[in-house]
Amino acid sequence: MGERTVEQANPLGYEKLSRLLKGYAIPSVVAMLVSSLYNIVDQIFIGQGVGYLGNAATNVSYPLTTICLSIALLIGIGSASQFSLQLGAKEEENAARTVGTAVAMMIASGILYFILIEIFLHPLLNIFGATADVIPYAESYTRITAVGMPLLIVMNGMSNLARADGSPKYSMACMLTGALINTILDPIFIFVFDMGVAGAAWATVLGQVASFAMALNYIRKFKHVRLKKEYFRLKWKEGLIIASLGMSNSLTQLALTFVQIVLNNSLKYYGAQSIYGSEIPLASCGIVMKTNAILLAVIIGISQGSQPIIGFNYGAKQYERVRGIYKLAITCDLVISAVGFLLFQLCPGQIVAVFGSVDDALYYEFAIKFMRIFLFMVIINGVQMLSSNFFAAIGKPMKGALLSLTRQVLCLIPLILILPLFLGIDGILFAGPFADGIAFLITTIFISRQMKQIRQMEKAVQTI
Repeated sequence: MGERTVEQANPLGYEKLSRLLKGYAIPSVVAMLVSSLYNIVDQIFIGQGVGYLGNAATNVSYPLTTICLSIALLIGIGSASQFSLQLGAKEEENAARTVGTAVAMMIASGILYFILIEIFLHPLLNIFGATADVIPYAESYTRITAVGMPLLIVMNGMSNLARADGSPKYSMACMLTGALINTILDPIFIFVFDMGVAGAAWATVLGQVASFAMALNYIRKFKHVRLKKEYFRLKWKEGLIIASLGMSNSLTQLALTFVQIVLNNSLKYYGAQSIYGSEIPLASCGIVMKTNAILLAVIIGISQGSQPIIGFNYGAKQYERVRGIYKLAITCDLVISAVGFLLFQLCPGQIVAVFGSVDDALYYEFAIKFMRIFLFMVIINGVQMLSSNFFAAIGKPMKGALLSLTRQVLCLIPLILILPLFLGIDGILFAGPFADGIAFLITTIFISRQMKQIRQMEKAVQTI
Protein backbone atom coordinates (compact mmCIF):
# COMPACT_ATOMS: atom_id res chain seq x y z
CA MET A 1 0.00 0.00 0.00
CA GLY A 2 2.82 2.40 0.93
CA GLU A 3 4.63 1.72 -2.34
CA ARG A 4 1.52 2.46 -4.38
CA THR A 5 1.09 5.78 -2.54
CA VAL A 6 4.61 6.86 -3.45
CA GLU A 7 4.02 5.93 -7.10
CA GLN A 8 0.84 8.00 -7.15
CA ALA A 9 2.73 10.93 -5.65
CA ASN A 10 5.25 10.96 -8.50
CA PRO A 11 4.02 10.10 -12.02
CA LEU A 12 7.57 9.23 -13.13
CA GLY A 13 6.98 5.82 -11.61
CA TYR A 14 3.71 4.89 -13.31
CA GLU A 15 2.71 7.31 -16.09
CA LYS A 16 2.82 6.12 -19.73
CA LEU A 17 6.40 6.53 -21.02
CA SER A 18 5.47 8.27 -24.27
CA ARG A 19 3.39 10.80 -22.36
CA LEU A 20 6.18 11.39 -19.85
CA LEU A 21 8.80 11.88 -22.54
CA LYS A 22 6.54 14.28 -24.38
CA GLY A 23 5.83 16.24 -21.21
CA TYR A 24 9.48 16.46 -20.18
CA ALA A 25 11.30 16.50 -23.51
CA ILE A 26 9.29 19.16 -25.36
CA PRO A 27 9.89 21.90 -22.76
CA SER A 28 13.50 20.77 -22.51
CA VAL A 29 13.93 20.88 -26.30
CA VAL A 30 12.41 24.36 -26.41
CA ALA A 31 14.70 25.47 -23.58
CA MET A 32 17.79 24.11 -25.35
CA LEU A 33 16.74 25.64 -28.67
CA VAL A 34 16.27 28.97 -26.95
CA SER A 35 19.71 28.65 -25.36
CA SER A 36 21.23 27.98 -28.80
CA LEU A 37 19.37 30.94 -30.25
CA TYR A 38 21.33 33.31 -28.00
CA ASN A 39 24.42 32.71 -30.12
CA ILE A 40 22.67 32.04 -33.43
CA VAL A 41 20.60 35.24 -33.31
CA ASP A 42 23.76 37.19 -32.52
CA GLN A 43 25.51 35.49 -35.44
CA ILE A 44 22.68 36.33 -37.87
CA PHE A 45 22.36 40.01 -36.92
CA ILE A 46 26.13 40.49 -36.67
CA GLY A 47 26.53 38.90 -40.11
CA GLN A 48 23.93 41.28 -41.54
CA GLY A 49 25.19 44.35 -39.72
CA VAL A 50 28.96 43.85 -39.43
CA GLY A 51 29.92 41.23 -42.03
CA TYR A 52 31.82 37.97 -42.02
CA LEU A 53 34.59 39.39 -39.79
CA GLY A 54 31.92 39.80 -37.12
CA ASN A 55 30.81 36.20 -37.68
CA ALA A 56 34.42 35.06 -37.37
CA ALA A 57 34.67 37.01 -34.09
CA THR A 58 31.69 35.24 -32.53
CA ASN A 59 33.14 31.93 -33.70
CA VAL A 60 36.53 32.41 -32.01
CA SER A 61 34.84 33.61 -28.80
CA TYR A 62 32.37 30.70 -28.78
CA PRO A 63 34.69 28.33 -26.83
CA LEU A 64 34.21 30.58 -23.78
CA THR A 65 30.47 29.96 -24.01
CA THR A 66 30.91 26.20 -24.35
CA ILE A 67 33.18 26.20 -21.29
CA CYS A 68 30.51 28.12 -19.39
CA LEU A 69 27.87 25.60 -20.45
CA SER A 70 30.15 22.74 -19.42
CA ILE A 71 30.27 24.19 -15.89
CA ALA A 72 26.49 24.60 -15.89
CA LEU A 73 25.99 21.00 -17.05
CA LEU A 74 28.53 19.63 -14.56
CA ILE A 75 26.47 21.09 -11.72
CA GLY A 76 23.00 21.14 -13.29
CA ILE A 77 22.86 17.65 -14.81
CA GLY A 78 24.87 16.20 -11.93
CA SER A 79 22.58 17.61 -9.24
CA ALA A 80 19.44 16.77 -11.26
CA SER A 81 20.62 13.15 -11.68
CA GLN A 82 21.38 12.82 -7.98
CA PHE A 83 18.09 14.54 -7.10
CA SER A 84 16.11 12.10 -9.29
CA LEU A 85 17.90 9.03 -7.92
CA GLN A 86 17.28 10.20 -4.34
CA LEU A 87 13.60 10.89 -4.98
CA GLY A 88 13.23 7.43 -6.55
CA ALA A 89 14.86 5.93 -3.45
CA LYS A 90 12.54 8.01 -1.18
CA GLU A 91 15.41 10.10 0.28
CA GLU A 92 13.70 13.52 0.23
CA GLU A 93 15.96 15.25 2.76
CA ASN A 94 19.13 14.19 0.93
CA ALA A 95 17.54 15.45 -2.29
CA ALA A 96 16.98 18.84 -0.65
CA ARG A 97 20.62 18.99 0.49
CA THR A 98 21.67 18.24 -3.10
CA VAL A 99 19.74 21.30 -4.30
CA GLY A 100 21.36 23.56 -1.71
CA THR A 101 24.87 22.37 -2.46
CA ALA A 102 24.28 22.74 -6.21
CA VAL A 103 23.11 26.35 -5.91
CA ALA A 104 26.18 27.26 -3.85
CA MET A 105 28.40 25.57 -6.47
CA MET A 106 26.72 27.49 -9.33
CA ILE A 107 27.24 30.89 -7.72
CA ALA A 108 30.86 30.28 -6.68
CA SER A 109 31.93 28.82 -10.02
CA GLY A 110 30.17 31.56 -12.00
CA ILE A 111 31.97 34.37 -10.18
CA LEU A 112 35.35 32.63 -10.51
CA TYR A 113 34.84 32.04 -14.24
CA PHE A 114 33.98 35.70 -14.88
CA ILE A 115 37.15 36.86 -13.11
CA LEU A 116 39.33 34.45 -15.13
CA ILE A 117 37.85 35.62 -18.44
CA GLU A 118 38.44 39.29 -17.69
CA ILE A 119 42.05 38.63 -16.70
CA PHE A 120 43.07 36.27 -19.51
CA LEU A 121 40.76 37.24 -22.39
CA HIS A 122 43.33 38.48 -24.93
CA PRO A 123 45.64 35.44 -24.77
CA LEU A 124 42.62 33.13 -24.75
CA LEU A 125 41.27 34.63 -27.99
CA ASN A 126 44.67 34.12 -29.60
CA ILE A 127 44.61 30.47 -28.49
CA PHE A 128 41.10 30.13 -29.93
CA GLY A 129 42.37 31.09 -33.39
CA ALA A 130 41.64 34.82 -33.70
CA THR A 131 43.48 36.65 -36.48
CA ALA A 132 44.69 40.27 -36.27
CA ASP A 133 41.61 41.46 -38.18
CA VAL A 134 39.17 39.47 -36.06
CA ILE A 135 40.46 40.02 -32.53
CA PRO A 136 39.17 43.62 -32.01
CA TYR A 137 35.62 42.44 -32.73
CA ALA A 138 36.03 39.31 -30.60
CA GLU A 139 37.41 41.20 -27.62
CA SER A 140 34.67 43.83 -27.74
CA TYR A 141 31.99 41.14 -27.87
CA THR A 142 33.41 38.85 -25.18
CA ARG A 143 34.26 41.42 -22.50
CA ILE A 144 30.57 42.23 -22.36
CA THR A 145 29.14 38.70 -22.63
CA ALA A 146 31.47 37.61 -19.81
CA VAL A 147 29.27 39.65 -17.46
CA GLY A 148 26.43 37.26 -18.18
CA MET A 149 28.44 34.04 -17.73
CA PRO A 150 27.69 33.64 -13.98
CA LEU A 151 24.00 34.25 -14.75
CA LEU A 152 24.09 31.63 -17.51
CA ILE A 153 25.53 29.02 -15.14
CA VAL A 154 22.81 29.59 -12.51
CA MET A 155 20.07 29.75 -15.15
CA ASN A 156 21.03 26.47 -16.82
CA GLY A 157 21.73 24.70 -13.53
CA MET A 158 18.42 25.68 -11.96
CA SER A 159 16.56 24.78 -15.15
CA ASN A 160 17.82 21.20 -14.88
CA LEU A 161 16.77 21.01 -11.22
CA ALA A 162 13.33 22.45 -12.00
CA ARG A 163 12.90 19.82 -14.72
CA ALA A 164 13.90 17.02 -12.32
CA ASP A 165 11.43 18.41 -9.77
CA GLY A 166 8.60 18.00 -12.25
CA SER A 167 8.44 21.55 -13.67
CA PRO A 168 9.75 21.29 -17.24
CA LYS A 169 7.50 24.11 -18.43
CA TYR A 170 8.96 26.50 -15.86
CA SER A 171 12.43 25.57 -17.09
CA MET A 172 11.33 26.31 -20.64
CA ALA A 173 9.83 29.66 -19.64
CA CYS A 174 13.12 30.79 -18.07
CA MET A 175 15.03 30.20 -21.29
CA LEU A 176 12.30 31.56 -23.56
CA THR A 177 12.04 34.87 -21.72
CA GLY A 178 15.72 35.66 -22.10
CA ALA A 179 15.82 34.63 -25.77
CA LEU A 180 12.86 36.84 -26.65
CA ILE A 181 14.50 39.83 -24.98
CA ASN A 182 17.76 39.09 -26.80
CA THR A 183 16.03 38.76 -30.17
CA ILE A 184 14.14 42.03 -29.74
CA LEU A 185 17.16 44.03 -28.55
CA ASP A 186 19.70 42.68 -31.08
CA PRO A 187 18.44 44.61 -34.15
CA ILE A 188 17.76 47.72 -32.05
CA PHE A 189 21.27 47.86 -30.60
CA ILE A 190 23.05 46.82 -33.83
CA PHE A 191 21.12 48.74 -36.48
CA VAL A 192 19.31 51.58 -34.68
CA PHE A 193 22.03 52.53 -32.17
CA ASP A 194 24.87 51.34 -34.46
CA MET A 195 26.61 49.51 -31.59
CA GLY A 196 27.95 46.65 -33.75
CA VAL A 197 29.11 43.49 -31.96
CA ALA A 198 28.93 45.30 -28.60
CA GLY A 199 25.20 45.82 -29.14
CA ALA A 200 24.68 42.10 -29.73
CA ALA A 201 26.64 41.36 -26.56
CA TRP A 202 24.55 43.72 -24.41
CA ALA A 203 21.33 42.27 -25.83
CA THR A 204 22.52 38.80 -24.80
CA VAL A 205 23.40 39.89 -21.26
CA LEU A 206 20.08 41.69 -20.68
CA GLY A 207 18.21 38.59 -21.80
CA GLN A 208 20.27 36.48 -19.41
CA VAL A 209 19.46 38.81 -16.51
CA ALA A 210 15.73 38.14 -16.99
CA SER A 211 16.21 34.37 -17.27
CA PHE A 212 18.48 34.34 -14.22
CA ALA A 213 15.88 36.13 -12.09
CA MET A 214 13.19 33.61 -13.05
CA ALA A 215 15.44 30.62 -12.49
CA LEU A 216 16.56 31.80 -9.06
CA ASN A 217 12.93 32.35 -8.09
CA TYR A 218 12.28 28.60 -8.45
CA ILE A 219 14.14 28.01 -5.18
CA ARG A 220 10.88 28.97 -3.44
CA LYS A 221 8.76 26.70 -5.66
CA PHE A 222 10.20 23.18 -5.28
CA LYS A 223 7.41 20.58 -5.20
CA HIS A 224 9.02 17.44 -3.78
CA VAL A 225 11.49 18.78 -1.21
CA ARG A 226 11.54 21.40 1.52
CA LEU A 227 14.65 23.58 1.42
CA LYS A 228 16.33 25.10 4.47
CA LYS A 229 18.90 27.89 4.70
CA GLU A 230 21.57 25.63 6.13
CA TYR A 231 21.48 23.48 2.97
CA PHE A 232 22.88 26.32 0.82
CA ARG A 233 26.56 25.75 1.57
CA LEU A 234 29.51 24.34 -0.30
CA LYS A 235 30.02 20.75 0.87
CA TRP A 236 32.90 18.95 -0.77
CA LYS A 237 31.57 15.41 -0.40
CA GLU A 238 28.18 16.21 -1.92
CA GLY A 239 29.81 18.48 -4.50
CA LEU A 240 32.06 15.67 -5.71
CA ILE A 241 29.08 13.33 -6.12
CA ILE A 242 27.23 16.00 -8.13
CA ALA A 243 30.29 16.64 -10.28
CA SER A 244 30.82 12.93 -10.96
CA LEU A 245 27.23 12.50 -12.20
CA GLY A 246 27.42 15.60 -14.39
CA MET A 247 30.85 14.75 -15.75
CA SER A 248 29.78 13.05 -18.99
CA ASN A 249 27.64 15.99 -20.13
CA SER A 250 30.25 18.47 -18.97
CA LEU A 251 33.03 16.65 -20.80
CA THR A 252 30.92 16.64 -23.96
CA GLN A 253 30.84 20.44 -23.81
CA LEU A 254 34.50 20.72 -22.87
CA ALA A 255 35.37 18.39 -25.73
CA LEU A 256 33.47 20.72 -28.05
CA THR A 257 35.66 23.53 -26.74
CA PHE A 258 38.87 21.64 -27.53
CA VAL A 259 37.49 20.68 -30.93
CA GLN A 260 36.64 24.31 -31.65
CA ILE A 261 40.13 25.46 -30.69
CA VAL A 262 41.86 22.80 -32.81
CA LEU A 263 39.38 23.37 -35.64
CA ASN A 264 39.82 27.16 -35.65
CA ASN A 265 43.61 26.98 -35.62
CA SER A 266 43.70 24.27 -38.29
CA LEU A 267 41.31 26.22 -40.50
CA LYS A 268 43.38 29.37 -40.04
CA TYR A 269 46.62 27.54 -40.91
CA TYR A 270 45.41 25.48 -43.88
CA GLY A 271 43.07 28.24 -45.05
CA ALA A 272 46.04 30.56 -45.43
CA GLN A 273 47.56 27.99 -47.79
CA SER A 274 44.39 27.79 -49.90
CA ILE A 275 42.45 30.16 -52.15
CA TYR A 276 40.06 30.91 -49.27
CA GLY A 277 42.47 32.63 -46.87
CA SER A 278 42.17 32.45 -43.06
CA GLU A 279 38.99 34.45 -42.34
CA ILE A 280 36.57 32.70 -44.75
CA PRO A 281 37.08 29.21 -43.21
CA LEU A 282 36.71 30.68 -39.69
CA ALA A 283 33.45 32.44 -40.58
CA SER A 284 32.13 29.35 -42.42
CA CYS A 285 32.95 27.14 -39.45
CA GLY A 286 30.96 29.43 -37.16
CA ILE A 287 27.90 29.12 -39.39
CA VAL A 288 28.13 25.34 -39.70
CA MET A 289 28.77 24.68 -36.00
CA LYS A 290 25.97 26.95 -34.83
CA THR A 291 23.54 25.58 -37.40
CA ASN A 292 24.37 22.09 -36.18
CA ALA A 293 23.86 23.41 -32.65
CA ILE A 294 20.15 23.71 -33.44
CA LEU A 295 19.95 19.98 -34.16
CA LEU A 296 22.12 19.19 -31.13
CA ALA A 297 19.82 21.34 -28.98
CA VAL A 298 16.90 19.11 -29.91
CA ILE A 299 18.89 15.95 -29.19
CA ILE A 300 20.19 17.29 -25.87
CA GLY A 301 16.65 18.38 -25.01
CA ILE A 302 15.38 14.83 -25.55
CA SER A 303 18.29 13.53 -23.49
CA GLN A 304 17.63 15.93 -20.63
CA GLY A 305 13.90 15.25 -20.81
CA SER A 306 14.49 11.51 -20.44
CA GLN A 307 17.04 11.93 -17.61
CA PRO A 308 14.65 12.34 -14.64
CA ILE A 309 12.47 9.50 -15.95
CA ILE A 310 15.46 7.17 -16.27
CA GLY A 311 16.97 8.22 -12.94
CA PHE A 312 13.75 7.89 -10.92
CA ASN A 313 12.83 4.47 -12.34
CA TYR A 314 16.37 3.13 -12.00
CA GLY A 315 16.39 4.26 -8.37
CA ALA A 316 12.98 2.60 -7.90
CA LYS A 317 14.26 -0.62 -9.59
CA GLN A 318 11.66 -0.42 -12.37
CA TYR A 319 14.09 -1.59 -15.02
CA GLU A 320 11.60 -2.34 -17.78
CA ARG A 321 10.66 1.35 -17.78
CA VAL A 322 14.33 2.32 -17.88
CA ARG A 323 14.88 0.30 -21.05
CA GLY A 324 11.62 1.55 -22.54
CA ILE A 325 12.37 5.24 -22.15
CA TYR A 326 15.86 4.84 -23.62
CA LYS A 327 14.50 3.08 -26.73
CA LEU A 328 11.82 5.74 -27.14
CA ALA A 329 14.36 8.57 -26.84
CA ILE A 330 16.69 6.94 -29.40
CA THR A 331 13.81 6.51 -31.86
CA CYS A 332 12.88 10.19 -31.58
CA ASP A 333 16.52 11.16 -32.01
CA LEU A 334 16.98 9.14 -35.21
CA VAL A 335 13.85 10.60 -36.82
CA ILE A 336 14.84 14.19 -36.00
CA SER A 337 18.45 13.63 -37.06
CA ALA A 338 17.25 12.29 -40.42
CA VAL A 339 15.37 15.55 -41.00
CA GLY A 340 18.51 17.51 -40.10
CA PHE A 341 20.59 15.43 -42.49
CA LEU A 342 18.24 16.18 -45.39
CA LEU A 343 18.29 19.92 -44.67
CA PHE A 344 22.09 20.06 -44.43
CA GLN A 345 22.53 18.13 -47.68
CA LEU A 346 19.72 19.64 -49.77
CA CYS A 347 19.45 23.24 -48.52
CA PRO A 348 22.93 24.39 -47.40
CA GLY A 349 22.91 27.49 -49.61
CA GLN A 350 19.68 28.78 -48.13
CA ILE A 351 20.98 28.17 -44.60
CA VAL A 352 24.26 30.01 -45.27
CA ALA A 353 22.37 32.97 -46.78
CA VAL A 354 20.51 33.52 -43.49
CA PHE A 355 23.80 34.46 -41.80
CA GLY A 356 24.63 37.46 -44.00
CA SER A 357 25.59 38.55 -47.49
CA VAL A 358 26.73 35.85 -49.92
CA ASP A 359 28.23 38.28 -52.43
CA ASP A 360 31.67 36.74 -51.81
CA ALA A 361 31.62 33.67 -54.07
CA LEU A 362 34.50 31.93 -52.27
CA TYR A 363 32.83 32.41 -48.86
CA TYR A 364 29.55 31.00 -50.17
CA GLU A 365 31.27 28.07 -51.89
CA PHE A 366 33.34 27.02 -48.88
CA ALA A 367 30.48 27.37 -46.36
CA ILE A 368 28.25 25.06 -48.44
CA LYS A 369 31.06 22.55 -48.90
CA PHE A 370 31.84 22.64 -45.17
CA MET A 371 28.21 21.97 -44.21
CA ARG A 372 27.66 19.08 -46.59
CA ILE A 373 30.86 17.19 -45.79
CA PHE A 374 31.38 17.88 -42.07
CA LEU A 375 27.74 17.04 -41.18
CA PHE A 376 27.37 14.06 -43.52
CA MET A 377 27.02 11.49 -40.68
CA VAL A 378 24.90 13.69 -38.44
CA ILE A 379 22.04 11.18 -38.59
CA ILE A 380 23.81 8.89 -36.06
CA ASN A 381 25.59 11.54 -34.01
CA GLY A 382 22.89 11.82 -31.35
CA VAL A 383 23.07 8.15 -30.32
CA GLN A 384 26.39 8.75 -28.57
CA MET A 385 25.06 11.86 -26.77
CA LEU A 386 21.89 10.16 -25.54
CA SER A 387 23.81 7.09 -24.41
CA SER A 388 26.43 9.03 -22.44
CA ASN A 389 23.66 10.87 -20.60
CA PHE A 390 21.88 7.54 -20.00
CA PHE A 391 24.90 6.24 -18.07
CA ALA A 392 25.00 9.42 -15.97
CA ALA A 393 21.27 9.10 -15.21
CA ILE A 394 21.68 5.55 -13.84
CA GLY A 395 24.61 6.59 -11.62
CA LYS A 396 27.50 5.34 -13.81
CA PRO A 397 29.27 8.58 -14.66
CA MET A 398 32.61 7.09 -15.70
CA LYS A 399 31.09 5.13 -18.58
CA GLY A 400 29.16 8.23 -19.60
CA ALA A 401 32.31 10.34 -19.45
CA LEU A 402 34.22 7.85 -21.59
CA LEU A 403 31.49 7.86 -24.23
CA SER A 404 31.46 11.66 -24.16
CA LEU A 405 35.13 11.69 -25.06
CA THR A 406 35.01 9.14 -27.90
CA ARG A 407 33.71 11.34 -30.70
CA GLN A 408 35.33 14.66 -29.83
CA VAL A 409 38.68 13.91 -28.20
CA LEU A 410 39.59 10.34 -29.13
CA CYS A 411 38.38 10.51 -32.75
CA LEU A 412 37.71 14.00 -34.11
CA ILE A 413 40.75 15.93 -32.86
CA PRO A 414 43.32 13.37 -34.10
CA LEU A 415 41.56 13.22 -37.48
CA ILE A 416 41.54 17.03 -37.77
CA LEU A 417 45.30 16.98 -37.21
CA ILE A 418 46.13 13.99 -39.44
CA LEU A 419 43.84 14.15 -42.51
CA PRO A 420 44.87 17.69 -43.65
CA LEU A 421 48.45 16.44 -43.97
CA PHE A 422 47.23 14.42 -46.96
CA LEU A 423 44.10 16.29 -48.12
CA GLY A 424 44.80 19.90 -47.19
CA ILE A 425 41.89 21.93 -45.85
CA ASP A 426 39.42 19.32 -47.19
CA GLY A 427 40.86 16.84 -44.68
CA ILE A 428 39.44 18.97 -41.85
CA LEU A 429 35.97 18.66 -43.35
CA PHE A 430 36.16 14.86 -43.79
CA ALA A 431 37.27 14.44 -40.15
CA GLY A 432 33.67 15.06 -38.99
CA PRO A 433 31.86 12.12 -40.63
CA PHE A 434 34.72 9.69 -39.93
CA ALA A 435 34.66 10.58 -36.21
CA ASP A 436 30.87 10.23 -36.07
CA GLY A 437 31.01 6.73 -37.54
CA ILE A 438 33.69 5.47 -35.14
CA ALA A 439 31.93 6.96 -32.09
CA PHE A 440 28.65 5.30 -33.12
CA LEU A 441 30.27 1.86 -33.25
CA ILE A 442 31.86 2.28 -29.80
CA THR A 443 28.57 3.52 -28.32
CA THR A 444 26.67 0.54 -29.73
CA ILE A 445 29.04 -1.85 -27.92
CA PHE A 446 28.76 0.00 -24.58
CA ILE A 447 24.98 0.32 -24.60
CA SER A 448 24.38 -3.29 -25.72
CA ARG A 449 26.36 -4.59 -22.74
CA GLN A 450 24.56 -2.26 -20.33
CA MET A 451 21.12 -3.27 -21.58
CA LYS A 452 22.05 -6.92 -21.08
CA GLN A 453 22.95 -6.16 -17.44
CA ILE A 454 19.68 -4.28 -16.92
CA ARG A 455 17.68 -7.22 -18.26
CA GLN A 456 19.45 -9.50 -15.76
CA MET A 457 18.67 -7.07 -12.92
CA GLU A 458 15.05 -6.95 -14.10
CA LYS A 459 14.77 -10.75 -13.92
CA ALA A 460 16.34 -10.76 -10.44
CA VAL A 461 13.74 -8.26 -9.17
CA GLN A 462 10.89 -10.27 -10.68
CA THR A 463 12.00 -13.47 -8.89
CA ILE A 464 11.95 -11.80 -5.44
